[in-house]
Amino acid sequence: MACAAAHMFVYNATLCACDPGYFLFTNSTGGSNGSSTSTSCVSLPRGGDGFGDWQVGSVGASKNQSFYFLTPVLSLDVVRRLTQSQAVLLWVALATLLSWFAFCAAARFAGQDPARHKKLFGARFWVSRLDCIFDNNHYANDQQVLRKRKTELGGMFSVATVILFLGLATVLLYQAIHRRNAEVHRVKPANAPDLLDFVNDLEFHITTISSMSCAQVVAPSTIAMGTPGFMDFRVLPLSTLLTYTCQNTSEGPSITLKCNGCRIPPRDHYVSWQFVDLPRQPAAAIGFQFNLTAKEHGDDKDMSFVSGTLSSDNYVDAKLKTFRGPDSNVLKIQLFPQIYNNHRGLKLLQPLVQDFTQGSTLSDLSSLNASLQNPRDGVINTTLYISYLSDYIVEISNENVLGPVSILASIGGLYAFSVAIFLCLMAQCEGRIKKLRDEDTRMLNILSKQRAQRNWNKVRKFVMYTWGPSNLDPTDRSGKWPEGSVMDSLHGSFHKRRKPIRRGASNGSKPNKPGDMVPHHAVEIERVGEIQQSSNSR
Repeated sequence: MACAAAHMFVYNATLCACDPGYFLFTNSTGGSNGSSTSTSCVSLPRGGDGFGDWQVGSVGASKNQSFYFLTPVLSLDVVRRLTQSQAVLLWVALATLLSWFAFCAAARFAGQDPARHKKLFGARFWVSRLDCIFDNNHYANDQQVLRKRKTELGGMFSVATVILFLGLATVLLYQAIHRRNAEVHRVKPANAPDLLDFVNDLEFHITTISSMSCAQVVAPSTIAMGTPGFMDFRVLPLSTLLTYTCQNTSEGPSITLKCNGCRIPPRDHYVSWQFVDLPRQPAAAIGFQFNLTAKEHGDDKDMSFVSGTLSSDNYVDAKLKTFRGPDSNVLKIQLFPQIYNNHRGLKLLQPLVQDFTQGSTLSDLSSLNASLQNPRDGVINTTLYISYLSDYIVEISNENVLGPVSILASIGGLYAFSVAIFLCLMAQCEGRIKKLRDEDTRMLNILSKQRAQRNWNKVRKFVMYTWGPSNLDPTDRSGKWPEGSVMDSLHGSFHKRRKPIRRGASNGSKPNKPGDMVPHHAVEIERVGEIQQSSNSR
């Protein structure tokens, strides 16, 4: 007889079994033609995926529930990465700082000519007006009065200082808001009344990864307490402390032991069960999957847990092995009392898997074949060893790390740090480049010339609008004004005959001679000539 599936061999001439480290997995599929089943030999997946990783922690006691309303829109992991990463805030501040430097450099080099690039030159002027931090700290020679100067370099570094300070202050405030409390664990000696307050609901789920079923289990009936050989050793019925159930799963039979509202005394506990051979169903396994939880009695929201998978290659080597034989597999579990003062004084027992002692294992095909044909090896013994760590109790509480005074002091330090960086850069630039020392004077001179040019254009427009454009720009190159112009009319009016104005004598002085009298129209003609000469020169 030959077995059709891979990693399978024949024993007892008629039966098939999986190789060491493999178990028979049955897969049921349903379709339009009915359900169908297929069997194959599979092993424990490597890398932690498949049956689950080792996990230890608490659910509810330290879990943040504030972002659950965003789950339908945005993943919780994405929200945590965005809100808990300080690097995002620092990169935003750095990108803003570099963008500001790029803008100032572009305005500086592209706005040199104020006539051609008015907007860029205006941007340079407004950058210089932003010099509010370094306007009294510019380069000054000896014996020179320190004065306020608003330069383009000072404005650039002033805004850069504000950007850097706001970026660092934002990160500081983020730390103050999200990390203002530190979780502190304190260990104190345990007292009997303190231990009696721990009333928890305990559940121990242990799945034997195999192709067996609950029909092969010899259920436990007793529980041992204390240390064997000592006076405190007791053997009690299992029902006095725990309830037992078994359920068939796709990975194998799952044993569940529960204790509702129990106060476990500070002793060691032992619970044992075993799997036996049935016809055509040998007792063999390749690992154990466990999930141990503890809840405060009456509270279903908060719990402590530990879960994972144990196989033959967890502690010894990487060989694929099968558990089978009389030696017992011991899973040692420790219960550690913890008081969550930061969570309504919650008292939980934290389960921990401390050790796993392998029982009888088979790693080669010949020894497994011989064991399957030996009725005395047709058993898998499993012992759950529960240890109660009652010497100490861990108290978990939150303490404030940052206060208002420390936050203000940190903000002042960040401001001084930002100002010092750009003050050093500005001093180096002005000390090495002499052109930058009188940058404000050159900027104001350019602005004064522009303002004078604008005012002169306004005057020219006013004169042209009042007396006409021909008064300022004659079309006749001979210097004569064109006929019919306003100047001709003024010239004609000036040459009209007017009576001379005699000036009366005062205090007995002699009257002026006829040659001493100055006609009024002659004075006006001289004024018109001056206007004409000034217009021609312009």
